[in-house]
Amino acid sequence: MVLRKLYVKFFIVLIASQTAHAGENLWVYARGTDTRPAGTYEAKLNYIARLGKGSGSYAFHDIRPEVEYGFTNKFTLSAALMIFNHNYSGIEAGNNPVHETQEANGGSVNATVIGGFELKAKYNILSPYKDFMGLSVGFAWERRNHYRLDGADIDQDSFVPQLFLQKNFLDDTLVFALFGKMEFERRVTPGVLEEEIAFDVAFGVSYRIAPRWFIGAEIRSQSDYLCVEEEGIPEAGVDCSEFDLFDWEIGSQFQNGNYIGPSIHYAEQKWFATLGLLYQFAGGGRNGEGGAFQKDGKNYDEHETFHLGFHVGYNW
Repeated sequence: MVLRKLYVKFFIVLIASQTAHAGENLWVYARGTDTRPAGTYEAKLNYIARLGKGSGSYAFHDIRPEVEYGFTNKFTLSAALMIFNHNYSGIEAGNNPVHETQEANGGSVNATVIGGFELKAKYNILSPYKDFMGLSVGFAWERRNHYRLDGADIDQDSFVPQLFLQKNFLDDTLVFALFGKMEFERRVTPGVLEEEIAFDVAFGVSYRIAPRWFIGAEIRSQSDYLCVEEEGIPEAGVDCSEFDLFDWEIGSQFQNGNYIGPSIHYAEQKWFATLGLLYQFAGGGRNGEGGAFQKDGKNYDEHETFHLGFHVGYNW
């Protein structure tokens, strides 16, 4: 009897471990509601290559080694380092800041820097396996000293509340997830201040086609709202975003980009790997002087043609 109970317990833990991988890490951007079991760790390598600016050659490799810790069964803490590699040339005039940085460096940029770090917390409220749906909330703080678009020196803090929703069907073989975050960014370069409020929403669906294998798709939409202040003077004709304690306002939209693409996920008891490719099918932004760079119905100021993502993790 005791031996049978041990077998049953082991089987439940094994299935729960594989289900946790599936719920959390099935896509490039979308995330499920799962948190880590108390006292356990997971080491991840999150890699996204952002490719193409509509002209020339552009590659931004965003590499983030991360460690997660289950503080309780419902509360997970994590820390990640940001490593940025930029390699670009031939970007056409007007697509700034990338073009300006390229020209200031003799026509091309190829550099690897420590871009900053990120600290995150995630708390699970409802379980997709026990309740009518899964619900978790999170919060992140990002500290950056290099700009993700061109690698230039910056002074930036981002405060990021997050929302996770998940619904499972067919004995957890079909998974839907909605991940949303609202970023409050304060970015400073010499003489320039940008206070930005950004919205990033990713929806994913995935289906288990065989033991340990999932295939899926996701759609992502990102937009931001800001104005630029130079030497204390706000951009003319544009509403600024504000998020001070007693002064909170969403300003004029600067840009938006929308992506869609497939993903594939494989999970063992102790490790997982996910691969996905997203294509920008539409994008836009503010027109006029200082506006977002657009071409062929896409945004190439803040966004790229393709996002190739690879995530791998090991837990203990």
